[in-house]
Amino acid sequence: MLAAFAGTVLFSLALAHVTLEPSAASAGLVHSNTRPGASIGPYLDGVSVREAAEQLGGNVLLGVPFGVLLPVLLPQARGLVRVAAVTAVVMTLVELIQGALVTGRAFDVDDVILNTTGALLGYLLLGRRMGRAVHPRRHHWWHRLTRRGGRAPAGGSAPVPPAR
Repeated sequence: MLAAFAGTVLFSLALAHVTLEPSAASAGLVHSNTRPGASIGPYLDGVSVREAAEQLGGNVLLGVPFGVLLPVLLPQARGLVRVAAVTAVVMTLVELIQGALVTGRAFDVDDVILNTTGALLGYLLLGRRMGRAVHPRRHHWWHRLTRRGGRAPAGGSAPVPPAR
């Protein structure tokens, strides 16, 4: 837990450094984008491969720590959909702040999508296992049903309670 907390602090500092400075790669593409996919095309067509890889790949890599650290720090955020939702909300806030406060930056929904994709990759590759190692599995209501009557029936459904 302590390592995950330290990692989160370091990641937060890196995130602030990366997102709160103008980007040379996006200087000519600075405009708000609310259409998914609209800003990825110009990076692929209009700039060098290196700049496109830095911008697009950097946004994916920026999301990976969310997928790794969220399940460890917040067991309630475990799960693919929850990691995606938390990451999308946090990254949307970062994009809004960046667009409002940083000269040469604008809100871009594609950055949120790429960051969330990175978080999902981080979760699938490492975060899921790390979250389970630190926090025991949750016991859902359907687990209680299968334990009450002993073993579950062969069909895999929950046992039927006795008639009264």
